[in-house]
Amino acid sequence: MAQFVHTLAEPALHATPSVVTAGLTRCAAVFLPAGLPREGRVAFWAPEGELPLATADDGTGDDGTAGSTGELTVVRSHGDGVRTVTVPAVVLSVVDAVPLLVRARRDKAAHPAAACWGAAALHALQLVARGRLLPGLTASDHDAWRAGPLDADDIAQLRAIAAAMPPEAHAVPIPGPSPLRLPDPEALVRAFLDAVADSLPRTPAAAYAAGAPFAARAAQHLPHARTWAAEAAAGMDAGVRVSLRLDLSAFDLFDQAGAGTEADVDAGPGSGAGSGSGTSAGVGSDSGVRAGAEQDGVVRRAGTALVQIHSLADPTLVIDAAGLWGGAGDESFGPRARIDAMLALRRAARVWTPLARLLERDVPDALALSEDELYDLLGPGAARLAAAGVAVHWPRELARTLTAAAVVRPAPGSATDGSPFFDSEELLKFNWQLALNGDPLSEAEMDALAESHRPIVRLRDQWVVVDPALVRKARKRELGLLEPVDALAVALTGTAEVDGETVEAVPTGALAALRDRLIGDHGTVPQPPALAATLRDYQLRGLAWLDLMTSLGLGGCLADDMGLGKTVTVIALHLHRAHKDPTLVVCPASLLGNWQREINRFAPGVPVHRFHGAGRSLDDVAGGFVLTTYGTMRGSADALAGHTWGMVVADEAQHVKNPFSSTAKALRTIPSPARIALTGTPVENNLSELWALLDWTTPGLLGPLKAFRSRHARIVENIENAKSAGVKDVENADAVERLSRLVRPFLLRRKKSDPGIVPELPPKTESDHPVALTREQASLYEAVVRETMAAIEEAEGIARRGLVMKLLTALKQICNHPAQYLKEDAARLTGRSGKLALLDELLDTILTEDGSVLVFTQYVSMARLLSAHLASRAVPSQLLHGGTPVAERERMVDRFQSGEIPVFVLSLKAAGTGLNLTRAGHVVHFDRWWNPAVEEQATDRAYRIGQTQPVQVHRLIAEGTVEDRIAEMLMSKRALADAVLGSGEAALTELTDRELADLVSLRRLS
Repeated sequence: MAQFVHTLAEPALHATPSVVTAGLTRCAAVFLPAGLPREGRVAFWAPEGELPLATADDGTGDDGTAGSTGELTVVRSHGDGVRTVTVPAVVLSVVDAVPLLVRARRDKAAHPAAACWGAAALHALQLVARGRLLPGLTASDHDAWRAGPLDADDIAQLRAIAAAMPPEAHAVPIPGPSPLRLPDPEALVRAFLDAVADSLPRTPAAAYAAGAPFAARAAQHLPHARTWAAEAAAGMDAGVRVSLRLDLSAFDLFDQAGAGTEADVDAGPGSGAGSGSGTSAGVGSDSGVRAGAEQDGVVRRAGTALVQIHSLADPTLVIDAAGLWGGAGDESFGPRARIDAMLALRRAARVWTPLARLLERDVPDALALSEDELYDLLGPGAARLAAAGVAVHWPRELARTLTAAAVVRPAPGSATDGSPFFDSEELLKFNWQLALNGDPLSEAEMDALAESHRPIVRLRDQWVVVDPALVRKARKRELGLLEPVDALAVALTGTAEVDGETVEAVPTGALAALRDRLIGDHGTVPQPPALAATLRDYQLRGLAWLDLMTSLGLGGCLADDMGLGKTVTVIALHLHRAHKDPTLVVCPASLLGNWQREINRFAPGVPVHRFHGAGRSLDDVAGGFVLTTYGTMRGSADALAGHTWGMVVADEAQHVKNPFSSTAKALRTIPSPARIALTGTPVENNLSELWALLDWTTPGLLGPLKAFRSRHARIVENIENAKSAGVKDVENADAVERLSRLVRPFLLRRKKSDPGIVPELPPKTESDHPVALTREQASLYEAVVRETMAAIEEAEGIARRGLVMKLLTALKQICNHPAQYLKEDAARLTGRSGKLALLDELLDTILTEDGSVLVFTQYVSMARLLSAHLASRAVPSQLLHGGTPVAERERMVDRFQSGEIPVFVLSLKAAGTGLNLTRAGHVVHFDRWWNPAVEEQATDRAYRIGQTQPVQVHRLIAEGTVEDRIAEMLMSKRALADAVLGSGEAALTELTDRELADLVSLRRLS
């Protein structure tokens, strides 16, 4: 920076201080760097030769800023050339000049040079506010802060300011012999950013609080800190990052003849060590030598890690270290790339010591790996490197899709319906099942894998990365036996306890079919012809649910709000079942008459018998309804238990919420193939009461009460304690979610405020917003299509379907934002996504009108990026996703409904049900779901009962992409659209290669 350091002309060195500076925004401004950045100055000068100064007696002007006057040598145009002239100037420190420059940025009458430096001042202030400060030393080893690290957006802003700089803004010539030379605008703006960064932290009290270095305004000579400063800055201000690309092609991982020596492990990839000619026919080809172990003094060489250099300014620029050191990347990466790369490797070597071997080489291009080191890169080593900013890339042809799941298998011949399933005394098998690309391994393959001792094995004609934990599961596959009701609980929750750890569990066969029937669409049931009423839609849905549960022999609890027609729904169920045996209704005495009237009204001709009073008898009961009270039932339990019932209904079932009461015990003695509990009060809040109801309707579902209470009551207690302390208890919230998945199929609750109960709603307008991909998005999109389609053309069966699903997911993520696909953080989001730019425009308009908006995305990762982006723009927002605890969700809803937070970002699955967000007049679907019904369910969070304003729905669609094509098909009602509506993305996996290519290829729009 020395060539840009200027001084005032000699007369200015003796300038008079405390000269007022009113009106200086109308003067030209120029920055004068100094050896210490904070000693730089801003000079204001009048191109016409006269400064608009107005001296005051107290030495201050209208704006209160004091400065010093002097003379300044500047370069001006003269005829066809230029010449130097001396002009009067007012010189201010950076701290004093910044407020004036910011004012000039907003002043239409300001000189263009002052306005330009005002833009630079705003940029500098933003950098300081974001904490973009790096400690460093000047050439003379004095302390100095500088602005950094600068991301791509910061650099683009810097360059835009420099490109717009008028001649007067950098008119002070560089000292030296002719010809005249002016400072480079970009370098001058950078020097100004450093000057602001070096000035603002040095407040009068800073030196007392933090010590003189980097706090006091006086220069601090710190020669001993040069290495520290360089190291600290390099880690954050580097222009590149490094990654490791693993090359296993030259090595046989199994043949002993291909093993290299200890020296070979440190050799480069060109040495040929480890390139044996033997091949492995499968997992069982392992010779039994432990991975990475020495045998006869020889260390097996397993592969090579090639060092890659990535540009931070342009993520698409990547080069091997060998090429960079060979000079191939000098123009693209700049002169500091090698230094930055070496510093990055040095930092990485601190967390993964094998990299230290690279630091001893002239060209740190490749690191030969032993098997131990390769194993380490499968787990802990890769995690440590990732934390240090170094990614590890495995070969594309290497399969990393070997997975394990706990599988529940019913006995062969088990029925899919509930009664035989639960009546069966045969236990169900519970064991680990390993799968490759989702295709289960055979027992022989798992046996062979269990005997393997290698980090990478040959399996089904492909190399497969093997996690040691998976090998342990292959060796110990049997997890025990389960009772049928326990197996159903595992199937519904999708989890099981294995060795004290909650793991994912998968049901198969008849158990999976039963699970799917319970959690899937209940279908429709026609209204019984004998019913003298017209059921509402929600009542028909309740009838279908009750029919499903009773036909499975499982029972259920209908917990609709009072007044929603539970009685008529049960009457309809009785008529629909047309069971030869009567239905027993147990209710409070006050409801006996109501039940009889309702049956006579809605099912005329159906017999109704009251089992109540002194002369009660069951002798003549052959069908229809039998009504009794809880008190009568308790006293006549034996008589009722001796009769055959087609269904037993407990109305106002809160009377038996205490499982130890004599009433509850008596009710349990009455056998029935179908049990229905009716209650108008929520049962979710008291777990013991919930257990009592569901253990009666579906005995054994929740296990013994003692175990249920100790497990789940503790969880609720922990969540309540965490809620009181204002902390999120994610672990226990997940456990509550598992309990909810277990209970949900057996409990149906609708409230009067639910959508569909009251049909009167304001109008809804839906709009599709096509947006163009950015250049980065388009490049990524085409690259992913090209590479994945090539793999799809070579694949078959499950592997092909998996690749198609992977392709569709990747393309949707790229359409959202490159940072989502690349799994980047939220540091640099602006300017990289067409959708994000349009969202900003929509929000600006909506918030200007004091509106409120819901923003939905199906990806939690994208939701987090959106939340971070809105925070950086100071837009009040909040984020809700599947991991948000219930209590926090309620607080979020309250804040949104009260108008405290105008923007609510939600993941699609988390917001599907249970949220009332009627304050929103706008709903934005940031990405498209393949089934519009899912989007509509999310939209209904705003478009529901209680909504009084029109709702506008905005769907963002990336032009020319797979999103665009799917939207077209959904609108045109093509056959493929119908398949998508029914099966979602899965239907697309069956397309031919040509159809798939036509679907996903990027269409350039003119």
